[in-house]
Amino acid sequence: MNVSNLLKYCALSMAIGIAIVPNANAITPDDQLVIGMSMDNLLSLDPAAASGLDVVGVNSNLYDMLIELAPKDPSQISPAVAQSWTISDDGTRITFKLRDDVTFHSGNKLTAQDVAWSLQRVLKLNLALASTWKTYGFTADNVDQVVQAIDDYTLEITLPEITDPKLVLYTLGSSPSAFIVDRKEALKHEVDGDLAHTWLTTNVAGSGPFQLQNWRAKDRVLMNRFDDYWREPSEMKRIVMRHMTESQSLRLMLQRGDIDVAMGMSIPDIEALKQDSHIRTEANTRGTLYYVAVSMKDPKFANKKVREAVRYLIDYQGINESIMPNYGVLHQRPVKSGLPATLPGPGYALNVEKAKTLLAEAGYPEGFQTSIRVLSQLPFINIATNVQSTLAQAGINAEIITGTGNQVYGAMRERNFEMLVGRGGGGIEPHPHSSLRSLVYNPDNSDEAKLTNFQGWRTAFYSPDINSIIDTALLEKDAKKQIKMYQDVQNLYDTQIGAIFPISQMVDTVLIRSDVKHYEGHQAATTRLREVTKER
Repeated sequence: MNVSNLLKYCALSMAIGIAIVPNANAITPDDQLVIGMSMDNLLSLDPAAASGLDVVGVNSNLYDMLIELAPKDPSQISPAVAQSWTISDDGTRITFKLRDDVTFHSGNKLTAQDVAWSLQRVLKLNLALASTWKTYGFTADNVDQVVQAIDDYTLEITLPEITDPKLVLYTLGSSPSAFIVDRKEALKHEVDGDLAHTWLTTNVAGSGPFQLQNWRAKDRVLMNRFDDYWREPSEMKRIVMRHMTESQSLRLMLQRGDIDVAMGMSIPDIEALKQDSHIRTEANTRGTLYYVAVSMKDPKFANKKVREAVRYLIDYQGINESIMPNYGVLHQRPVKSGLPATLPGPGYALNVEKAKTLLAEAGYPEGFQTSIRVLSQLPFINIATNVQSTLAQAGINAEIITGTGNQVYGAMRERNFEMLVGRGGGGIEPHPHSSLRSLVYNPDNSDEAKLTNFQGWRTAFYSPDINSIIDTALLEKDAKKQIKMYQDVQNLYDTQIGAIFPISQMVDTVLIRSDVKHYEGHQAATTRLREVTKER
């Protein structure tokens, strides 16, 4: 071990209270799980505001949900805080019967009033995660009437608009907005009517299997076991999550047993560790897509021919072959793969001459200057660099602007960007509407709408025709007709040259020490660590 790596190794070990034994393997304690991961996009712990996969993985172990979706088959719904639920015959009302033995970390009993308040505050705060609920017709004005506690252990949700109730169940089982907050504890910290948003940004009021001990941004998250958890308490007394962005450091620490789980490693390091008998890999295909996006608020990209030129200036095959192994698989549709409605790939490929012709027709024969916003971490930065080089072949000179998740996606949420390499989509919900709602749908293109969780709105792509088909398809009872409508949307999106160009469907590759048992990554990133054990 060289001096630099030794210092990093020692610093990590001392920070999390592990004895330094330079030549020993499996030095993490038997009752602690240590995870190395990037926390660049871990910006807030508040369930009403916390978008991004990083915080979902954290909050899934600090909070409970009404229901849970199976890790490998998200169409399977399991009870959690809600022990049962029924859907009315007309499909407009879902009634949940809650367990009566769930206690928050504060000692308060979890009741239906807490669940109702948690969902209501998402709409009232109107932050990023309110957008999903708005698509179902929930608003700050009606949420108190349509989400109600009938008694302490009965919750009733009346759908404000006709929709598929199963979609609402999928959202309750996967969205970070559906974590249940301790109403009484949170309101102790309310300031100026913020519904405890400021406090919950860095604090937790949950009932999950672990309690937050400490979170230091871009440093670490420490969780201690909650001994009064309503399920069997975890065998792990502590979960330690460390902010680590250097793949070689992750590889070294994992090989030596300084960490138990590593996320976000580079391709060479992942491939090398596949040969290590002490380490196993777990790959989860998620519903989110890596993409290149352009802003149609920029006059250049409002031009359809310019957008089409950009579509021909992405080396989809090259990116997926050289950059995306272990990160993603080639996918060029806004609907995630594996669904009956998903069309075969359109086969877009790099074609510089075609792009030059389109740019000339659009009035940019010499190209133009632009910028690409991107996270500095893998694989985003490598995708951006590749796109930068192929754009340049047609005269588009793009400056790469790196930043944190808040800087990159914040600019997108404010509709203040030109180009961006990002990741988004429908996530876990096994329904075409989920993907299209996230990437394509945009019911109100005004700046005042602030539909920040709709990436169609973020890019200012607006198509009344597409919106109409999506709305109609959601209510179509005939499965074949519904599939045809969703396929029509995909074809129309291609014809209209949408502002988001899917490149690859996300694969999340996690590397795990072989003595760690019962770690099961979730397709929705709601990976729950309560059943993890170590066998040594």
